[in-house]
Amino acid sequence: MSTQPLRIALQKSGRLTDDSLALLKDCGIKLSVGGRKLIAPASNFPLEVYFLRSGDIPAYVADGVADIGILGENVVVEKQANVEQLMSLGFAGCRLSLAIPRGETYTGWDYWEGKEIATSYPNTLKKTLDKKGIKASVQTISGSVEIAPSIGLAAGVCDLVSSGSTLLSNGLKEVEVLLRSQAVLVANPNRSEAQQGILDRLLFRIKAHLAAANNKYILLNAPNDKLDTISALLPGMKSPSIMPLGDSGWSSLHSVVQESDFWDRIDALRAAGAQGILVLPIEKMIV
Repeated sequence: MSTQPLRIALQKSGRLTDDSLALLKDCGIKLSVGGRKLIAPASNFPLEVYFLRSGDIPAYVADGVADIGILGENVVVEKQANVEQLMSLGFAGCRLSLAIPRGETYTGWDYWEGKEIATSYPNTLKKTLDKKGIKASVQTISGSVEIAPSIGLAAGVCDLVSSGSTLLSNGLKEVEVLLRSQAVLVANPNRSEAQQGILDRLLFRIKAHLAAANNKYILLNAPNDKLDTISALLPGMKSPSIMPLGDSGWSSLHSVVQESDFWDRIDALRAAGAQGILVLPIEKMIV
């Protein structure tokens, strides 16, 4: 009997779509995606992709129509659906922020007392205002939130911000950050044993891909009298691999450095006497 595929919900069009599909591709999963297909089975892995509106994904996963889903953490928080957040995926970073007209003077949270705020995220905004003890009127609109102040609908907006260029082009400035968000993987909490088995295989692939993307492989030459100092700068997963070179008194060190402190490590290595430093991308990293 064939295995029931794991059903994953992805945004059908928008800022997460291409990155979500790229993640699955980097995990070795082959999909036939094209035209207006709303369902795409994988040819080499027990996975079936459902393309849905981003705002509908939490409900579909919570109701068991899809087993897992990829969407922005901001949507998970806003929809308050009964889903389990499994892991952050490292792309589609943004923040949910409050913004006001550039000519206004912001005085802090008390600025919003008695004012109207336009947003597509009423639940998150209301919860934050309640925590701050602010009584404001929340105007829920589904799109073009940024124009609300210019047409007299609201004193400010609560919306997603990436680069800030959209706010700038609409004469607004960011004044408070309510939530920092990125793409996350969520799941129905009532998974079967078979579904969990497939999910574990998928999670293994995703973690290997993310570990590789967040690290660099480094090879360098070092004088033997500097090995201890340089090795301390290259802890890697355990400790650097050290191999003697043909030149007397020199060795080659191999290790892994996190992307986040990559340049600091390189500068420190050069200062410690490392030479011939090679930095290579890692395709997959199994830890």
